[in-house]
Amino acid sequence: MVYNDFQDLKLSALGMGNMRLPVLEGDDGKIDVDTAREMFAYCMEQGINYYDTAYGYHAGQSEVVVGELLKDYDRDKFYLASKFPGYDLNNMPKVKEIFEEQLKKCQVDYFDFYLFHNVCEMNVDAYLDPKYGIYDYLIEQKKNGRIKHLGFSAHGNIDCMTKFLDAYGKDMEFCQIELNYFDYNFQDAKGKVELLNKWNIPIWVMEPVRGGQLATLPKEAAARLKEARPDEDVPAWAFRFLQSIPGVTMTLSGMSNMEQLVANIKTYETNKPLNSTEFELILGIADDMIKKTTVPCTGCHYCVSHCPKKLDIPFLLKLYNEAMVSGAGVFIAPMGLASVDEDKQPDCCVACHSCEKVCPQNIHIPEELKKFAEKMGK
Repeated sequence: MVYNDFQDLKLSALGMGNMRLPVLEGDDGKIDVDTAREMFAYCMEQGINYYDTAYGYHAGQSEVVVGELLKDYDRDKFYLASKFPGYDLNNMPKVKEIFEEQLKKCQVDYFDFYLFHNVCEMNVDAYLDPKYGIYDYLIEQKKNGRIKHLGFSAHGNIDCMTKFLDAYGKDMEFCQIELNYFDYNFQDAKGKVELLNKWNIPIWVMEPVRGGQLATLPKEAAARLKEARPDEDVPAWAFRFLQSIPGVTMTLSGMSNMEQLVANIKTYETNKPLNSTEFELILGIADDMIKKTTVPCTGCHYCVSHCPKKLDIPFLLKLYNEAMVSGAGVFIAPMGLASVDEDKQPDCCVACHSCEKVCPQNIHIPEELKKFAEKMGK
């Protein structure tokens, strides 16, 4: 197992994510505990020492099961991470209540790593609002030793992350972002990496294979990768890409079965970053995939000045593209729409077509906004 330095710790470069544990009868709230126990035992045997969970994973059962499984091991043999569930604004006044509940569910006295969960446009102002006392409470728990290391995860854009960092960045020890070769340019994960490197904040990676989307590729793309690295399988390229990114300290993979776990651990027996040619190859494959499923909006904003409803069309199309490439796993688009006023939603388009007349990409904007609204159930 490859290990990375974090302050005075040695962290396994691959961490066990617990958002996609094996389940029974297809019910996300019914974790297959026996299979999960076997997977945890293999993790421990192979040197994985970082275990990530969260309040809402598996309908609230992830923390319970993770705590039950980890109690079989000495507390100094693993690092446990959980998160404050600010993705639900109803939780904002409940930081103390929820934190105490999480410790009990996980059967521990402290968290090695704890995060402000999912900082995004929808909740950043609430996170920063002193009336909720979230920051003050978590800092207090760190001083009391109940949080060893404090950080945040983010699905928001760079402006949103910057807003959060300007307020709390001096106390953030790490940041977890969605980072993979598909999102490097598509979601500007590259810009987020640069931002965090500028702040000297170590990077934790979530969605390294984009919920499994990058575990299999079209035949032609897979053949190109096989030609470049004959001994590397397709999923391994996603991890080798991350081994090439400066600042990446921890990569979390939500492994759902033993087969995935064994394969990923095998990959992390070695550190084999991509060379410049391989790096461009994998980004080129991502670009080809993106072009086949997305609207080619460049964000020029010409359309906005001609929209009688003053819709932020580039932002809406960006969310639409995210929804299109995410398939059944779509969640960022609804989250983004939650930050948009009701009179600025995609279904507010009046189909006047004024925007189309100035679009350099000749996008049929009203048609695409209608499709987006329908996809979101509006």
